[in-house]
Amino acid sequence: MPSHILIAHDLRDTADIALCRATQLAKQHNAKLTMLHVLDPSKSGQEHEQARKALDRSLTQYAPSGTELLVRSGQKPSEVVLQVLDELGCDLLVLGAHHQRHDFFSGTSLDRIARNCPVPLLLVARNDNKPYQRALSAIDFSLCACSALGHAYRLLPAEANLHALHVFVPDKGTAKQVEAQLATQTALIDQLIKDEQQNLPSAGPSLSHSIQQGGILNSLQTKLRADNIELLVLGSHGRSAFSQALLGSLAQHFLHRAPCDVFVVR
Repeated sequence: MPSHILIAHDLRDTADIALCRATQLAKQHNAKLTMLHVLDPSKSGQEHEQARKALDRSLTQYAPSGTELLVRSGQKPSEVVLQVLDELGCDLLVLGAHHQRHDFFSGTSLDRIARNCPVPLLLVARNDNKPYQRALSAIDFSLCACSALGHAYRLLPAEANLHALHVFVPDKGTAKQVEAQLATQTALIDQLIKDEQQNLPSAGPSLSHSIQQGGILNSLQTKLRADNIELLVLGSHGRSAFSQALLGSLAQHFLHRAPCDVFVVR
């Protein structure tokens, strides 16, 4: 569970939505909350003063008492955010989603932060600050996916449900061979979840799992809609050395097209 949450606030309405979620989590986990804003050094002193006043309003309206406001200056906000994370020893970063499409190689601040963030990243897209009730975790046999599942379990309240979905993509073969592959995958995932449960606290959300055959992106999107999922949990690993060098393609897709809040763990 988080003990020190950093919310990076960029003065957009979506940042206030993210601040409300960060506040809810800070109260749930009795965690310290710090709000960071990075000033653009090219702006005028008057614009900086207006930014500070807007930040004070958001702090007063949405943040709990005791929240620290940290204002830094820098031409690359992503670098400042990562520096502050390290400096303060925060263990959760919260950002607001902008619902903008970006090219895969755009090098946006979000991409840079997500690629290099040393702690779990929560991207807030939903304007709802009630405690999470329904979360979906994409699970495979990677350490990254298992770590994401564990972090999400500890983040969620005990009343929530965390569902782990494994998407099975069969090798070529006959129908009987595919059926055998599916049976093997099902047994392996059953054992994986059982093993992971041994490492989780006894008090926590209910944990369920299933396996589905098809494409991973379509399967996740279908499950998100069908179950009205509030939080999507992803490991940020890629399927190749090239994608690992950037950001896992699945995580990047959902970060830029967030259908709900997205929780990414490296």
